[in-house]
Amino acid sequence: MKKFSLLNFMLMLVIVALLSACGKSEPESSQAVEKAAVEEKKILRIVTDGAYAPMEYMEGEEVVGFGVDFAKAVALEAGYEADIEAVGWEPMFEEIESKTADMAISSITITDKRKQTYDFSVPYYLSTHKIMVSKDSGIESVTDLKGKKMAVLNGSTGQTAAKSIAGKYSQEVLKFADHNLAIQELVKGRADAVIADNAVVDYYVKMHSEQNLKAVTDDSFENEFYGVLFPKGSGLKMEIDEAINILLDNGKYAEIYEKWFGIAPDIKTLKAQQLK
Repeated sequence: MKKFSLLNFMLMLVIVALLSACGKSEPESSQAVEKAAVEEKKILRIVTDGAYAPMEYMEGEEVVGFGVDFAKAVALEAGYEADIEAVGWEPMFEEIESKTADMAISSITITDKRKQTYDFSVPYYLSTHKIMVSKDSGIESVTDLKGKKMAVLNGSTGQTAAKSIAGKYSQEVLKFADHNLAIQELVKGRADAVIADNAVVDYYVKMHSEQNLKAVTDDSFENEFYGVLFPKGSGLKMEIDEAINILLDNGKYAEIYEKWFGIAPDIKTLKAQQLK
């Protein structure tokens, strides 16, 4: 009898010990699952130009700007982490085409020609061109640019606009790999004007008042829309489109826009463009 009771007692101790061990391991298992989920969260490689203030530009070693804040917010909304690197304008397109980057956000206008090689998200920014000139240049409109030397970012829609203005004098369009280099050509007197996106022209003129420059508006410039650039056939497009629309609807986009430009965005026009 004593033997049997002792054996039962020992078995009960073993069972209690096993149950206790199982109870303790449950939170550890839960933590491990949570940690694994974080580690599996994909990091998006996002490339940008990095020389187009206030949209995307370098501040020391860090790339900042409206487009950068927007890119981070979109990635977060879509459930990703953003690894944003400034690689330059033309190398950015090469990286997307070769699929060494997941997407590019760099004030890239959606055009039919670019759509032949790349995919675009829904529009996220409304833009138009402006002319940057010296205050004493006498240039007040596109008409005054005839026969003048115009500096532009190579491969940009600003270059397309300048070539259209120059007509048969297209050799007067000076192309640069970096937007800042184009501006320096104007500042040094080797160009008569720079044609670029309105936000960039306005920002530079405001931040460099000592250079005696002004921004010229011309109604002949049409509205353009920026989109996120993807490799052709990218599976990310649908997720990013959804994330962009959520930001447009929940006020986050407006918050970022107002931080950089001090005015409310035209979300109605952006939304309407998606239907075209």
